[in-house]
Amino acid sequence: HFDAQQSYQLDAIHATVGLFSGQPAAAGTFEWQAHLLEPELLDSLGTANALALSDARLLANLQTVQTGNQLPPSASRARDDIRGARNFSVEMETGTGKTYVYLRTIFELNRRYGFTKFVIVVPSVAIREGVKKTIEQTRDHFRQIYDGVPFESFVYASGDLSRIIDFASSSSIRVMI
Repeated sequence: HFDAQQSYQLDAIHATVGLFSGQPAAAGTFEWQAHLLEPELLDSLGTANALALSDARLLANLQTVQTGNQLPPSASRARDDIRGARNFSVEMETGTGKTYVYLRTIFELNRRYGFTKFVIVVPSVAIREGVKKTIEQTRDHFRQIYDGVPFESFVYASGDLSRIIDFASSSSIRVMI
């Protein structure tokens, strides 16, 4: 049984979603790199999470979330690596429902901003299996909360090109573990 009204979990979800305040709810697209695909796949377009917020807006949003949660605001938000990745962390105690929180955050990011692509990186096979099991257990719960929004999840396997193509091309929620 999952409780959709745990206040501390909702606070964590809203904090994460708040980072993207001001993001227009629109889907992005990208084109395949033709030389990497089989000829019969070349007419496909992919769907991307298109982040339209500037670094300054993300910093302001981060500071708002931090002060709203009684944390000292960051003075700056430099990009985290030379590729310009933006990395944020949500920290929760053991046994508080972190997996539930990040899975539900996926649905909130989709509802509010149209994000559809999510990758869950796990450090071990045991944790991967736990994430898969939680997704199975919460599937109906999330369908009830989010009006049956379609979503699929799968474990990444480099040899399963069809799953990766589906991940890239689908306009509904896709979760790659």
